[in-house]
Amino acid sequence: MEIIWGIFIFYMIANLAIGIYSQSKVSSSADYLLAGRRIGLLMTAGTLAATEIGGGSTVGVAAKAYGSWGLSAGWYVTAAGLGIILVSFIAPKLRRAMATTMPEIIGRRFGRPSYIITSLLSLFANLALAGVQITASATIISVLTGLSQNTGILISGIILVLYTTVGGMWSVTLTDIIHFFVLIIGFALAVPFAIHNAGGWTHIVSQLPPEQLGFTKVGWKTIIGLVIMYFMTFSTGQEAVQRYYAAKNEKTAVWGSVLCGALMALYSFVPAILGLVALAVYPQINPNDAIATVSIHLTPSLIAGLVMAAVISATLSAGSGDLLGAATVFTKDIWQQYVHKNMTDKEIVKFSKITVFIFGIIAIAVSMYSKQIIPMLVFAFTMRSTGPFAAFILGLNWKGATPYAGIWSIILGTVAGLYWQYINEPYGIMAIIFGSIVSCVTFIIVVWIEKMLHHDPAPPALR
Repeated sequence: MEIIWGIFIFYMIANLAIGIYSQSKVSSSADYLLAGRRIGLLMTAGTLAATEIGGGSTVGVAAKAYGSWGLSAGWYVTAAGLGIILVSFIAPKLRRAMATTMPEIIGRRFGRPSYIITSLLSLFANLALAGVQITASATIISVLTGLSQNTGILISGIILVLYTTVGGMWSVTLTDIIHFFVLIIGFALAVPFAIHNAGGWTHIVSQLPPEQLGFTKVGWKTIIGLVIMYFMTFSTGQEAVQRYYAAKNEKTAVWGSVLCGALMALYSFVPAILGLVALAVYPQINPNDAIATVSIHLTPSLIAGLVMAAVISATLSAGSGDLLGAATVFTKDIWQQYVHKNMTDKEIVKFSKITVFIFGIIAIAVSMYSKQIIPMLVFAFTMRSTGPFAAFILGLNWKGATPYAGIWSIILGTVAGLYWQYINEPYGIMAIIFGSIVSCVTFIIVVWIEKMLHHDPAPPALR
């Protein structure tokens, strides 16, 4: 246990040290919020992967494999990889826009009301997502130390807030690269040890209900729905698009996205296998504790330490991206636009740091209140994507889009998606899918009506 503790403490100190070092690279708001728009291919792929492989893709997938999804829980990450590959088709336009936030693009295209609503949806969603990552980190700390989950939330939340506040996007990007390699190495080494020490794969299979090994147990409708959900949420999510804005050019944005998707697909079923091992050997534990329990009891201390660091890597990477994304939206899209229009560059950096710190405290409170992982992820994805999706994608690609199409599609799509989730997604149709359909249909109908009535001309298309 001393070795596990040593690796864990060293890793946390390293994260804080990188945050302090990154502060020396920040000389402008573009450096703090977008790493100077100069990250290369491998850094773009690594930071995207580390940001999107978070608590849901590690602790959450293992918990789902332990529970109702079985082996097919791995599709949760595979779908994410496919979704981010699809985003590569619009990545050039994202980078070409030279924006800082996703709401900024909608505001340029559809005006102030759409801008404000999208900013608020993005802000609240990112705070919820940051809370999810803190919860996932806390499960590891709780199992590792025996401390209460609330104490684990405080510890993981404080570390996350400190290194994100100090270094901004440079800190996030540099730590993301380290996190990603620790994640891949830690999990890759853990699987064979866990299987061997659990009695071998044949023994594990004999202890499991046969349906838990179904490769598509979750169902193709859910798998396809997850791919669509991830395409939507990655193309509209601030923590993802902020990395496309930070890429040094359009080509880097495209191939960084493709490489990220491939890396995620390769990793996807690893946590699901660990979840099945946990179910076979420890059938009475909390599903969220599956990875930590297997790592501590079925792998050597050095490997267990790497796995603990790997999971913390995933959750901190995703959480820092979410936290910085929320702060960026609030600073650029709300405060600078409507409260203090004439902020200097130094004021933007200072205000952004203060905002990251305050939002970090709010994210800790969200984690304390919710203590959920995948359900909270899906709720946040639905909130930020269902309404703005049509306005964002069609606004980027359709020159004939009209002003009112943006605002009405955002409002009706968001209401429809949240209501559909509230009534528990009838007919097995995911809320984010239902809401996006309403959003797209509304957008097209309003454009048609405006054209028919010869209302205001279409706003200028983004170049």
